Amino acid sequence: MLKKSILILSVAATYYVQAQDASVLRNSIEVYQNPVLGGSAKYNAMAGSMGALGGDVSVIASNPAGVGVAIAGDVSGTLVISGSENITMLNNQSYDYKINDTDLGHVGGIAVFGTRSNSPWKFVNLGFSVVRSSIEDYSESPGNNSIAFNLPDSDRLLYNGHAYNRLGDVTKMALAVGGNYDNRFYLGAGINLHGATLSQYDSAAMKFENSGDVEVFNKQYTPYHEDASGFSASVGVIGKLNNQIRLGASLETPTWWSIERSYEFYGYDSADDGLYGEDRGYKTPMKATLSAAYVPTKNFALNVDYAVGLSKPEFSKMDVAAQEEINTFLDANYQNFSEVKVGMEYRMNQVRLRGGYSMTTSPFEDISLQVNQPSGSVTAQTLSNLYAGERENIGLGIGYDFRSFYLDAAYNMINSTYKSPFLAGSSTAGTEYYSPSAYFDNDASVVSDVENKRSLVSLTFGWKF
Repeated sequence: MLKKSILILSVAATYYVQAQDASVLRNSIEVYQNPVLGGSAKYNAMAGSMGALGGDVSVIASNPAGVGVAIAGDVSGTLVISGSENITMLNNQSYDYKINDTDLGHVGGIAVFGTRSNSPWKFVNLGFSVVRSSIEDYSESPGNNSIAFNLPDSDRLLYNGHAYNRLGDVTKMALAVGGNYDNRFYLGAGINLHGATLSQYDSAAMKFENSGDVEVFNKQYTPYHEDASGFSASVGVIGKLNNQIRLGASLETPTWWSIERSYEFYGYDSADDGLYGEDRGYKTPMKATLSAAYVPTKNFALNVDYAVGLSKPEFSKMDVAAQEEINTFLDANYQNFSEVKVGMEYRMNQVRLRGGYSMTTSPFEDISLQVNQPSGSVTAQTLSNLYAGERENIGLGIGYDFRSFYLDAAYNMINSTYKSPFLAGSSTAGTEYYSPSAYFDNDASVVSDVENKRSLVSLTFGWKF
């Protein structure tokens, strides 16, 4: 059984402002709030923009009312081949690391139920969607021996390199009901069950100046492992102004996460070393989405979605001091995200051509940190795109309709850049870096620039009935 630790319950304010493992803040966005979750190849090709069009089961993610647009039953599976590359730059040096993954990324379907011929309710449909995505991420920063820390025995530690390593995956299962009223209004509601599992590492290679030996130091409370489950709900509506123009709107509640966490603790007395555990909660922002679609003919459709966060994230179930500090940090530095998505589809007989673009803003305002400069000096610096930056997604796709069956393919390029702080650890808060033979603290961060490039190839096979 995991031992309950009281050693982390008293945490200074700098714990989350300077000394906190930056991966906690990054994972709160990339894992629990806004992970890269796709859907069917059609949805991916249109960059997820179909909130006022509907018809495809993946629309549940944008507007559950889109389930009510379908007039035929459908079930499909999507194979996703993904590649991710991190290019990490520091002091005019760069390292890159590539990750490849192939998995069944999406399974979904819609069951269509017709109503009585004299009822204004034409259809009442049920939809389900299950999405899985890898969150594996590795970023290694080059070393710089000009950045050094003094040890009590007159030796010094020279910075020789650093790595953030994350393993795991996220899932989202959505169930929705959608109704078609008089072929003019579509109403929908859905529930979403979220899951996440991750292991996070924060390691620094340090060289002892006197001996030249290199040791790996782990940040206090790392590596850590989290198993989490969450719940959210959504409602939506789509209305036809005329045969060419449709408007849509949806509202999704926060996702309430329950997180079981285990982590390594390194004590000044080896008797304190070991594996500890805690539970925590996390609530993501509420989200609203407005959509508009233009369908001049049966051969062409254009859709625009605009999503915005309506609240700020919040941690709970933690020790009062630690919870207050991280929530104070988020309240002061988190900015409500916004996302714009544009997608189109053009039909030529049984061929479908699709394209899309989306942009999501950075979730954090500019933040001031004490930074170790490449020369070894420490200065205050205001940084933008800290922890997580803007994310752009370009999608292209093609499909072929065999009447009862269909095949769709999509290719997505997803890029983001952000500044990654590391190596800060406070002796006051007990968040230093530890090796078997030494430890060090550092009131300032080293900050590298990370460019993340992702590519996704989606292949969907579907059956209509």
